[in-house]
Amino acid sequence: MGLGPAEEAIYTALLARPTASAQDLARQTGLEKAETTRILLDLTTRGLVAVADEAGSGTPDSVDCGAGRRPARYRLTPPSVALAPFLVEQRNALHRAETAFSMLTEQYRSTAAHPAGSVVEVVVGVEQVAHRFHQLQRGAQRELLVFLVGEPIAVPREDADMSESSALDRGVDFRVVAAKDYLDGPGMAKDARAGITAGIELRLVDSLPLKMIVSDRERAMVPLDMADSGGEPSAIVVHRSGLLTALVHLFEKEWAQARPLYTTATGVRVEATADQQPTEGELEVLALLLAGISDRRAASQLGLSIRTVERRTRRLMDLAGADSRLQLGWHAARAGWL
Repeated sequence: MGLGPAEEAIYTALLARPTASAQDLARQTGLEKAETTRILLDLTTRGLVAVADEAGSGTPDSVDCGAGRRPARYRLTPPSVALAPFLVEQRNALHRAETAFSMLTEQYRSTAAHPAGSVVEVVVGVEQVAHRFHQLQRGAQRELLVFLVGEPIAVPREDADMSESSALDRGVDFRVVAAKDYLDGPGMAKDARAGITAGIELRLVDSLPLKMIVSDRERAMVPLDMADSGGEPSAIVVHRSGLLTALVHLFEKEWAQARPLYTTATGVRVEATADQQPTEGELEVLALLLAGISDRRAASQLGLSIRTVERRTRRLMDLAGADSRLQLGWHAARAGWL
């Protein structure tokens, strides 16, 4: 509402009592009496506080210190009456700021003096790259599309987490495609699990051509080779153009081919894609294994060699992304294989 820390301390102190003198409030808040008196006079002028009673005809500060007079006591003006104009004023200020923002953005895009700058801009340095990255994430209102490749350089993982949480809280659709080796970094699997739990859609591919973030399909940022900028992190920011459309198309193509990740008790697992389903023979082996039958007995019942049973079991585990037969059984039940 536009109150500073000291003003807020005085206001909330008065909120807890019917009336109080400047000395009472100074004692309660730890502020100097002179500063408390000054703040009370200012709040009175702004209509947030009123003088409850005065002994004599002087101003509130004079009755506080005159010989033989009682100190003035103050009370709050009802907040529903006093604070409403401040709320309206701030709403109007925000509306004016949004209007100015829209006008400046449109003017920047349409200016004829800098036609190239309206499409691509180069950002150099850790602070500048991190600043623009957070701008894209925090400015998104509808959608964020992200390619994750290698270790973070300009933006530490914990800083990116805060921007992700802010976007998810706003209801932004957050889709991420990660290169397979991205999860090999320390703590990355745990971060991926937390992100999926929070609402991020995460898929995995063997490799990606670049790192990238696209915000609302209006802006994108792509890192540049550090060798081209004297060893400093750098990136290009791409605005609405044919180039941005191509980047979005690239994301959608990789997204369609990527394998979804799902959470487990300890981390994340990759779901098998539609064309990587068990064969009928593999499902026969799986059914016997889940019934508790040994590989040897399963081979005997199916008329197969033990090696064939083991090979089919190994492929089932690969499809499920499982490290043990217990995990294989859990995935088979979840995927509806049987």
